[in-house]
Amino acid sequence: MGADAVNVDLSQQDREVRATVHSFAEEVMRPAAKVLDRLPDPAEVIASGSILWEVVDDYRKLGLDQISSSDSGLSPDEQARYGCIVSEETAWGDVGLAITCGMTNFHQPWIQMTGDDELWERYGAPGTNGIGCWAVTEPDHGSDSITFTERHFSDPSLGANCIATRDGDDYVIRGQKAAWVSCGSIATVALLFCSVETESGLAGGGGFVVPLDLPGIHRPQPLDKLGQRTLNQGEIFFEEVRVPARWLVLGPEIFQLGLETMLCHGNAGIAQLFVGVARAAYEHALTYAHERIQGGVPIAEHQSVKARLFEMFMKVEAARALAGKVAVYNASNPPSFQHSAAAKVFTTNTAFEVASAACQIFGGNGMSREYPVEKLLRDARASLIEDGCNEVLGIMAASRLSTNGS
Repeated sequence: MGADAVNVDLSQQDREVRATVHSFAEEVMRPAAKVLDRLPDPAEVIASGSILWEVVDDYRKLGLDQISSSDSGLSPDEQARYGCIVSEETAWGDVGLAITCGMTNFHQPWIQMTGDDELWERYGAPGTNGIGCWAVTEPDHGSDSITFTERHFSDPSLGANCIATRDGDDYVIRGQKAAWVSCGSIATVALLFCSVETESGLAGGGGFVVPLDLPGIHRPQPLDKLGQRTLNQGEIFFEEVRVPARWLVLGPEIFQLGLETMLCHGNAGIAQLFVGVARAAYEHALTYAHERIQGGVPIAEHQSVKARLFEMFMKVEAARALAGKVAVYNASNPPSFQHSAAAKVFTTNTAFEVASAACQIFGGNGMSREYPVEKLLRDARASLIEDGCNEVLGIMAASRLSTNGS
């Protein structure tokens, strides 16, 4: 019985989509990830001849980059359902590549919000092959920069590292975004969250669409990190970067609402991805347990291993159920922050716990780079921090529970 055998919500078409994406994940993503993860220099991962770009091209050829597009012809519920399938299967292949591929259409709806036809034709229209990024974290502000439920968020003494100042019909952007911007070194367009009304603290922010080939933008070497090495992350510097005021798509008056909405969809998306990571770790462990002989029998016959496998199985199933429920709800309703945060925290914790359990089942081999589970453990570890560290998201969700109930 497969890991999703009790999923009764999938139509025949859903299953066909899943089979297509699974083949892509198995035949294209996993082999590429094995190569990219072992490159010592993160600049090699994004070099012009890197296999990374073949993966992205194949993802686009399958049309997976357009599932969430307003022109897809899918209903919001269908987009959410397909999104869950694609996210889980591609992350089962490799979560760093899954996030990279997922950013290929991130910038499109934001460019449309500017109403700038020229901007759309250059950077957003199908065939322009752009990649987006969400530039929010700063050297002095990590998860605290998203904590819209907390008192410090409106403290004017907390100075931002990136500020946009109005100058006639334009804004001038100065400052820096931290090295944790996903796809920061390779993106063509950023959704930049920075300070606009500095007297309001972090709450006085704004969201700009910023093409990253503008004069004054500098991007140094990408970040060298423990896990998700297939996902480029890098800092962005802005030196007197001038953008028209119409590229401000989230003004300070709606910034907190926009930030909350972004976090709801972002957290729900991370949840879907790390179901795939957890499932990959569980499946590797299950296969290995039936192959590895200890004490004269496959270790899957030992009670301690049986118990551990069943616990892993339960966690994967529970994570998938919660992530899918939240994704579909958010697609057709005002998104729920507490449920989105719960999905992100639960599934990422699950992915790390299941990957750790997989390493235990592999024993000493689990520590060897010859086997796949040590990479899954490294990849899962990063998820406890990215898109808001789990502890901070829990505090924010708790604040919402005290004011909004369940």
